[in-house]
Amino acid sequence: MNGTLSLRKPFWLNKKIDFALCREVKSLLRGLGVNTICEEARCPNLSQCFSKKIVTFMILGNICTRDCRFCNVRKGKPKEVDYSEPVRVAEAVKRLNLKYVVITSPTRDDLPDGGASIFSLTVKEIKCLDSVQGVEVLIPDFMAQPELVRKVIEASPTVVVHNLETVPSLYSIIRSRANYQRCLKVLQLVKEINPSIPTKSGIMLGLGEEKREVREVLQDLREVGCDFLTIGQYLPPSNVHYPVKRYVPPEEFAFWEEIGLKMGFKRVLSSPYVRSSYWAQRFLD
Repeated sequence: MNGTLSLRKPFWLNKKIDFALCREVKSLLRGLGVNTICEEARCPNLSQCFSKKIVTFMILGNICTRDCRFCNVRKGKPKEVDYSEPVRVAEAVKRLNLKYVVITSPTRDDLPDGGASIFSLTVKEIKCLDSVQGVEVLIPDFMAQPELVRKVIEASPTVVVHNLETVPSLYSIIRSRANYQRCLKVLQLVKEINPSIPTKSGIMLGLGEEKREVREVLQDLREVGCDFLTIGQYLPPSNVHYPVKRYVPPEEFAFWEEIGLKMGFKRVLSSPYVRSSYWAQRFLD
């Protein structure tokens, strides 16, 4: 039996998406032809964020060239790059009157630069808006090529995020085309290129990891100078995705938050519904 079906969801994971609260923002986004990871990943915080006009934009289309088993973003052959997209995203930012903007993308291994140039153009376009106070980028690994990471950094994003997602022992199972050390290298490169830019990473719990492994991941992140950390509960987007192995109680998330702060992270958000872009601006408050 699928592991997702065999575990009963506990009472602290009872959040529901209220699509009525999402209509206004979804209508605006559709009108501009702009994607969000909030929708593509079926984030459980969707209605909570959209009702407050908070979104995480997804550039470079909505099809990923990799096949991570935990992720709901479609896999396959992406469409051609749309070079008008940065302008449309900036227009959405303007209409939503966003002060702090988060940009991400699917992994685009089909592109020579992995999409780094579009990240750069989008950040620059958004930063031209007087109302915007910060732009955070959640980037793919760009195969840890320094020149591609540098291209994004030179646009001067406020925070750079690259998620480890899980412990290294599970990479071959749920992240078959990713590499743990390569992911760490991305965060290290950001600090080497511009030490003043804060870095952030996130992991999910409930995939079958051991506590010892979680602690080791946190130590690895600190060794590459990672400033901010998010930890949340893995919730399978559907019954065909990788099954959840355990629902982690809130007190365990509180434990990891305390451990992370003791290790030297400047800010840690750790609770069942935390996602890497959840209340992103709080990390800078």
